[in-house]
Amino acid sequence: MDLSSARWKKSTRSGTSGGDCVEVADNLPGVIAVRDSKDRRGAVLTFTPARWKAFLDIARQH
Repeated sequence: MDLSSARWKKSTRSGTSGGDCVEVADNLPGVIAVRDSKDRRGAVLTFTPARWKAFLDIARQH
């Protein structure tokens, strides 16, 4: 998957210290990409928009 045009944003829930941060790219057609901000060249998780919404809905409940 070509992620070269991804615009990465740091999660608003990520702290400013400690380095436990994720970045999300939601500007790609049909896919949401998530990566570890400490390892920007590492693995990227991808979700369909529907699956990402379902994940966020569940996460907000906890």
